Amino acid sequence: MIPVRGLEGRNIAVLGLGRSGLSAARALQAGGATPICWDDMPAARDKAEAEGFHCRPLQAARDFEEIARLIVSPGIPHLYPAPNPVVAAALAAGVPVDNDIGLFFQSFATSEWDNFDVVPRIIAVTGSNGKSTTSALIHHILSEVKRPCQLAGNIGRGVLDIDPAVDGEVVVLELSSYQTELARSLTPDIAVFTNLSPDHLDRHAGIGGYFAAKRRLFAEGGPDRAVVGVDEAEGRYLAGQLSEAPADDRVIRISVSEKLTGPGWQVFARKGFLSEYRKGKQVASIDLRQVAGLPGAHNHQNACAAYAACRALGLAPKVIEAAFHSFAGLPHRSQLIGEKDGVRFVNDSKATNVDAAAKALSAFERVRWICGGLEKEGGLAELGAAQSVIKAYVIGREAAGFAMKLPVEAEVCTTMEKAVSQAFAQAAPGEVILLAPAAASFDQYDNFEKRGEDFMAQVQKHL
Repeated sequence: MIPVRGLEGRNIAVLGLGRSGLSAARALQAGGATPICWDDMPAARDKAEAEGFHCRPLQAARDFEEIARLIVSPGIPHLYPAPNPVVAAALAAGVPVDNDIGLFFQSFATSEWDNFDVVPRIIAVTGSNGKSTTSALIHHILSEVKRPCQLAGNIGRGVLDIDPAVDGEVVVLELSSYQTELARSLTPDIAVFTNLSPDHLDRHAGIGGYFAAKRRLFAEGGPDRAVVGVDEAEGRYLAGQLSEAPADDRVIRISVSEKLTGPGWQVFARKGFLSEYRKGKQVASIDLRQVAGLPGAHNHQNACAAYAACRALGLAPKVIEAAFHSFAGLPHRSQLIGEKDGVRFVNDSKATNVDAAAKALSAFERVRWICGGLEKEGGLAELGAAQSVIKAYVIGREAAGFAMKLPVEAEVCTTMEKAVSQAFAQAAPGEVILLAPAAASFDQYDNFEKRGEDFMAQVQKHL
């Protein structure tokens, strides 16, 4: 646990008592603060009270007398589409609003670091797609070279649940826009921006607000090094804002759409090969086509981001390349489930938006595509022609409507069981049955993990 520092002896309100909220309450208490908790769900309050935390309603400005700060869980809106009433009451009372990420950054460093030979570092990863894989890949590379490291945030443990740092340790954080938009302190040593595509637009009042939430990771604290994907206009703009000049190697630009040139520091992947250039000269090259755990251009982008972050730490290219080959990938992200009669089954349930699904589809040549669920704002137009798709098998409560918007032949299946059965019955050797929903899961499942687990369970019946 990371005890919260700087709030000793103060009352701190905690709104939302899920994983991050309870973790924040424990860390606040361990640091000498007094948590005052609230959650609209009685079961969540019961759980907090069973741990000894005091719960009481926080509904009006007067409820925030003698409270120094409000800590809000990631899923609770604080501005758009409308502030949660508790957040509104805190702001009306002039109480600062923060989250567990802000508490972590203000508390992680301690006086014990003065005795370390190598100061601990923090790598923070954000972006629309690929955050989890990039974060896990960085952590895997560091583990392979025996560097002390921990993985936290949106993946692994909650940020305040990790262990205090040891000499030379690296903490890798995956951070969503919900986390970066509110944290009062954001001071990573290396910050990574993978890409940007429309997502969570209602929460951020449009694509501009969504990008602004991501941008805060780079603007608030000023990382020593920034790894920035420049395949979208927003990434190119961000890289330009952070650079003092074209040769400024504090910014490492990455791409999977073009060869990057110039006097700066670039990492890009083309035709399956990762290349690193510095000062206009090639430094290293890696054949990613032979890396089983990172299939497709979208995973090559993740490889570029992880490679650049590890190079910024001083790791050698050959060391990183060797670690790539032992990376097994993450569940529900281009995860190979099995193969029968020449047909492969791949689970990419994490492809919850159109851009992620399009990238998953582009990784394979002949696809029977299982998709559908709660359609997100922006529609399905960005799927384009989906040229690798032989046929789509649509699941979800609104499967018929979803199917009508697809640019390919589609069969309405509604359930995962029928979709897998129909796809396998019609598949030929050399084809891939791919779950890449391009939609949220909440019409049928609690989360994308449950959806992926159902896909795997249905696949096992045929394997």
